[in-house]
Amino acid sequence: MHSGDDLHRGLEERHVSLMALGAAIGVGLFLGSATAIRLAGPAILVSYIVCGLAIFIIMRALGEMAVSNPVAGSFSRYANEYIGPLAGYLTGWTYWFMWIVTCMAEITAVGVYMHVWYPDVPNWIWALSALVIMGGVNFIAVKMYGEFEFWFALIKVVTIILMIVSGLGTIIFGFGNAGISTGIHNLWTNGGFLPNGAKGFLLAMPMVAFAYGGIEVLGLTAGEAKNPTKSLSRAVNSVFWRILIFYVGALFVIMAIYPWNLIGGQGSPFVMLFDRMGIHAAAGIINFVVLTAALSACNSGIFSTGRMLFNLAQQGQAPRGLAQTGKSGVPRRAIFVSVVLLLIGVLLNYIAPGDVFTWLSAISAFASIWTWGIILAAHIGFRRSRGASTDMPSSIRVPFFPLTSYLAGAFLIVVLGVMAFSPDSRVALVVGPLWIAALVAIYHLKGYGRASSQRQVEQSANF
Repeated sequence: MHSGDDLHRGLEERHVSLMALGAAIGVGLFLGSATAIRLAGPAILVSYIVCGLAIFIIMRALGEMAVSNPVAGSFSRYANEYIGPLAGYLTGWTYWFMWIVTCMAEITAVGVYMHVWYPDVPNWIWALSALVIMGGVNFIAVKMYGEFEFWFALIKVVTIILMIVSGLGTIIFGFGNAGISTGIHNLWTNGGFLPNGAKGFLLAMPMVAFAYGGIEVLGLTAGEAKNPTKSLSRAVNSVFWRILIFYVGALFVIMAIYPWNLIGGQGSPFVMLFDRMGIHAAAGIINFVVLTAALSACNSGIFSTGRMLFNLAQQGQAPRGLAQTGKSGVPRRAIFVSVVLLLIGVLLNYIAPGDVFTWLSAISAFASIWTWGIILAAHIGFRRSRGASTDMPSSIRVPFFPLTSYLAGAFLIVVLGVMAFSPDSRVALVVGPLWIAALVAIYHLKGYGRASSQRQVEQSANF
């Protein structure tokens, strides 16, 4: 085993550019978008734009820090440096747990999707196979992870582009509608653009925000990107526009063709649209796409949990043995620990009561908001530490800082506030703080604060 920070820079620019895109465009768009549409109606398009702007500021903040200090721990390391060791510890472990829970759900989903084609094969076999394959990919080399993630993301992107193009053909030329163009009147003729008023619009906001979850994975690639300055700068700026076009473009087309109040009654909106175009294998195509989306999330989750454990060990906030890499520069011990926990998670997912996973999912939802808030706070500390001087190119800097950072932070607070009004998300506001309190107790009992301080002294001495 090699020790320390022997991660290899094996990720090409094309890998990095599609990773965040692939992480943010998932099952939520292909299957879950109908729920958000029922809450906000056509105004959901505005929700995605508003939320997208906040996420853009958060990603710019992350991009600035990642270009300046491209390390695998990303926002956990920046929180450690610019807020304090406790913030770095809380963020690292919370983000690690978020991906563990997400992976459990996605691996279970793989079994559900495969059951459509192979109903006689037990779901757990597919779930276990997915975990073994994606775990194996991450064990080999970071380039293998990047290659799989590139192709998984490309499948989703091509599907969405085909849907937007075919949908525009229906809207303008009447393809699949006996040559009669549908136009876009459905956006305002079924109760108006905002049919459920401000309440529906606001209640949909947490769902929209969580749809962008995973985009911050981009920061974790910093320690293994071949040219982090170029790759991260380009990816941070392009991913916002791509996601906005894909989310807003896809939902615009769907709601222009179908009245918003009919969407969701016949399954996935994507299946409805492809079927209308005469593609009667639509259900099978979308099942394949969501299968790759689930595998992509599993792949990203194993990558993320491994790098976060590796970083926490380096900071003296996890067993030091996890801060080691193999000859290929992969933190295999950290990945192995995560994969073993996921095996237990897959078993629990089949035998545990649904309430248990509701609680775990609540921590996962809370973790996204926590991580984004920490990125903004760490960036403010980062800027203060540099003073007036900055050598960052304007293409990566947060525009109109610090006003936009405070506005993005206010948006996150609004999302948390809205979550209190929905029974499905309210539990996150109880379980999330309890999780943080438990971590703080462990932090002090284990003496991680002293370990982090000692680690910083050693690093300063070496420097």
